[in-house]
This record gives sequence, C-alpha cells and structure tokens, in this order.
Amino acid sequence: MMVLGHVATGRDNNLNLIRMVAATAVMVSHAVPIALGEGAPEPLADWLGLTLGSVAVFIFFAISGYLITASFNRSSSRTSFVLARLLRLLPGLLVNLLLVAFVLGPLVTTLPVATYLGLPDPYLFVLRDMALVPLQYTLPGVFETQPYPAVVGSIWTLRHEVACYAGVFFAGLMGAWRGPRAAALALSLYVLGWLVLTLGNLSLPQPFGRLPRLAMPFAIGVAFYIWRDRIPLSLWGVALTAGLAWLAAGSILYLPALSLAITYITFWLGYVPGGAIRAYNRLGDYSYGMYIYAFPLQGWAVWAFGDQTPLQNLLYSLPPTLILAVLSWHLVEKPAMEVKGRLLRRPPDRRLA
Repeated sequence: MMVLGHVATGRDNNLNLIRMVAATAVMVSHAVPIALGEGAPEPLADWLGLTLGSVAVFIFFAISGYLITASFNRSSSRTSFVLARLLRLLPGLLVNLLLVAFVLGPLVTTLPVATYLGLPDPYLFVLRDMALVPLQYTLPGVFETQPYPAVVGSIWTLRHEVACYAGVFFAGLMGAWRGPRAAALALSLYVLGWLVLTLGNLSLPQPFGRLPRLAMPFAIGVAFYIWRDRIPLSLWGVALTAGLAWLAAGSILYLPALSLAITYITFWLGYVPGGAIRAYNRLGDYSYGMYIYAFPLQGWAVWAFGDQTPLQNLLYSLPPTLILAVLSWHLVEKPAMEVKGRLLRRPPDRRLA
C-alpha cells in the first residue's frame, strides 16, 4: 500500500497543479459577489456549509501545514526559515499592491488622477495591506458604484497564513517538531483552544476571528507531516474520510471531519495520480499570482464591460489574471526566492587570502 511518507520525498507531485486549481476555484467563487453583489449565494455554500472559495482556502492551508513544518525541520537555521517565508509572500504582494494602487487605481477612478494621487489613501493602501493588519479594501473613486466595491479581497487569508507560520516557528523553537510525542502535545493545545472557543461560543479578537477555523486544516496538514510514515494513501481512505465528514454534518465535529477529508483527498490527489499529469511541474507555481491578482481584475472586468453574469466575469478576467500570474512568478516571486541564498551566504574570510 502506498504510504504518504514514502512518496512525499521530492517535488514530483501534483501539489502545484492542485494549488493552481484551488486558486482558480477561489476566483470562480468570488465571481458571484463581484458580479451580483454581496449576499449572492456562492457555489457549494448550501451543500457543504462552506463556499467553493472556502474549500479552496482549506486546501491551501492543509498543504501549507505539511510543507511549512517540513521546511522548518529542513532549514539550516531559523533565519533561513523566516527569510524563506518572507521572500515567498511579500515581494509578489508588494508588486501586486503597487499595480492596483498606481496603475489600476488611476485608470478607473472617477476622480481626476491628480486628485487621486494627492490623497493619502493609495499610499496607505500599500502600507496597510503589506502589513496585513489592518487591511484596506477600497481606493477612492475605484469601483464605488459596482456590486462589490472592494479592490482586493482574497489577501485577508494571508495574515492567518502568517499566523500559522508563526505558530510552527515558535512551537518548533520549543522542540515541538522533533518527534511525535512533542508534536502531539503541541497539536493537542491547538485542539483544546479550538474546543474552548467553540463550546464557549467565543471568538478571537478581530482581525484574527477566523484563525481557529482556518488553522484546523493547517494543523491537520502538520499532523500529516509528523505521522507521514503511518498514513496510507488509498481510495478507501478517501471514502472513509468523506464518509466521516458526511456523518458529522450538523455537529461540532463537522469542521474537523471536513478538514480531515479535504486534507486527505488533497494529499491523495497530490501524490497518487501520476503520468502525464506531472508534466504541469515543468511550468511555474502560478497559484499565488492567481490568488492575489484575480480579485482586482474581476472588479476591473465589471468596470470595463458593465453588468455581467458570474460566468462572463470569469471569461473577461481569467486571461489577464493568468498572464499576470505567470509574469509574477517568473519576474518577481521566483527571483525573490533565489535571493535567500545570496543573503545568507557568508562573506569570504579575507584573513585566509
């Protein structure tokens, strides 16, 4: 029987493709409110209790939980780990925000361009959204009369992703990922916190109110890494986890059961199907670019083409989003990640010259 730890040994997998599909699913889900307005029912919401976009975000967090914990254990130093995370997220986000604020904004704003650029809002937009807290979703005169007037939307999950990274980092400093027993204790503390919040009908202060929910698939992804040598990948496992989620519907166990099912199915799809599908890995990892560029370009599609259906919104916005995602990977994200080695390289000892 195929075991996760035996096949998850390199980059020959379908995870890049899965993340790309998930980023596109977020775009599909957001097409509904962007075209029709807030409150319009998004795909899967009535069936799963989660929208299609939320399921896709759970996939992202599950994969991240596995890979980030693996990265922590493989990192040559704590500085290397932190630098890798910053270089993966921030350069691409910075370029995205600059383009939205100073290219898209002046192009579509109803204000005179000089007035728009003279306001503090575009500059604060970049600063606040780079910090991820608090986020600024609008720009003056931009999309204000459209069904959904925000210029960014998806990036709210990034602060929760960073919070999960921080959890892995600080737990790792205390030795949580050195062995199964320590990991079980660390993950049990998360479960205990989630139970207290859920049973007590409590929530964390904003802007991290949704962190306990999003951390569930992330924590399960961490567990999959720790116990990877004991997790078989089979269609029986897919059926079992999906069945457990179905049985748990309507109960307090639904979120963990559904998160487990999404995580298991994600890793089954990530490592079991092979052959021609693996050819996608010859391309780049375009999912992050898709994720951050889709929302503003979907708003642009409404501005450019007027009233439209969600399907039309996708047809108008998908091509430019894909183009910018490809450019972001090759011109910004990949070069930024290659900087880490140069930053960590020690200068030569001139005393030996």
